[in-house]
Amino acid sequence: MKDNRPKNLDLSTIKLPIMGLASILHRISAVIIWVAMAYFIPVLYISLESPEGFHKIQSMLAENFIAQFFAWGFLTALGYYVMGSLKHIIQEFGYFETIEGGRLISNVAIGLGILLSVLFGCWIWG
Repeated sequence: MKDNRPKNLDLSTIKLPIMGLASILHRISAVIIWVAMAYFIPVLYISLESPEGFHKIQSMLAENFIAQFFAWGFLTALGYYVMGSLKHIIQEFGYFETIEGGRLISNVAIGLGILLSVLFGCWIWG
């Protein structure tokens, strides 16, 4: 069988639909959460071990920009992951399954993820 279909391997020319973008962002946020857990769990352990450990972590998060940025990135990924998961759950119940509905709920999930990211930034640096 001869395959005469055109092959477009230049990914910069492919426009991904919003539903695909929402799905990819959901997967990327899951990977970020898993990687961040390698740092978050020891920090949680130190903060719960003693009052001195808690104050050490608290001062690090209050004064160190890298720690603040890491916390913001973790919370942003977690916030979008929750929004993407809620999107998938709503669609599993049979709502927003059309193309228009999928676009709408994907835009809402991404928009709420961005809003959560801004709110987390205001909470950390505000």
